[in-house]
This record gives sequence, C-alpha cells and structure tokens, in this order.
Amino acid sequence: MDTRFKYPEIIKTILQEHANFRNTLPDGYHSQLIFDDDRGGYLVLDIGWNDDNYLHATPIHINLIDGKIWIQYDDTEEGVATDLLAAGIPKEDIVLGFRHPNVRQYTEFGTGLSGKDEESVAESAAMQSA
Repeated sequence: MDTRFKYPEIIKTILQEHANFRNTLPDGYHSQLIFDDDRGGYLVLDIGWNDDNYLHATPIHINLIDGKIWIQYDDTEEGVATDLLAAGIPKEDIVLGFRHPNVRQYTEFGTGLSGKDEESVAESAAMQSA
C-alpha cells in the first residue's frame, strides 16, 4: 500500500499533538483543529483573549497537493517538517510552501515542481548567479 494514503492521518495526528501542547500553555488562547480531507487542508487555529489582547491566528497550515505535503505556514519552534520526517515522510514529499519557488531547490525538501519545471528554475538560478 502506498504510504501517501496515510498522509492525511499522519498530518492530523501531528497537528493534534501540536494543538494539545498549545492548549496547555497558560496564555488564555485555545487551539482548534480544522481538517478538510476533501480539499486537503489542515490547520491549527489559535483563538481567544489574553487580558485585553484578542488573538485569531493560524500557527500551522498544511495542504496536500498532488501527493505532496505542502507546509504553507509554520510558526512552531522545532518545525512541522521535523515531525513529518520523524513520522517517516520522505523529504521529497514535503514542500516548504512558505519558501519562494526559486529557493526551494536549495532546501533539502521537495520543490513542488515537475521535473521539467525544476530544470528551468535551476537553469534560471544558475544564470542569475553567474
């Protein structure tokens, strides 16, 4: 069985762990989970009041796009990519969506681009650095 079928469950487990941890912090905020399996969207949402300060923020946003896990936003200390790697997700199946497409090829993770597009980006980057 292709492990990619397990990606939604792995993502949900990791985000549940993050939300559980965040809910132990004495900051007055509550972490909620928002999962949309049909469209491949997964969020941790922090909401609430801390004294007079209202917070409505998305510390973690992940999408499943074309069989790859796209980390769209990550405001965690260790990084959600670290958790995904520990869960057995290959680096090439993790895309740091918050990184510019021209920079992704220099990370240790996937680019989210097709092979032909990756060659074009690599050629363009090489020409710019010369």
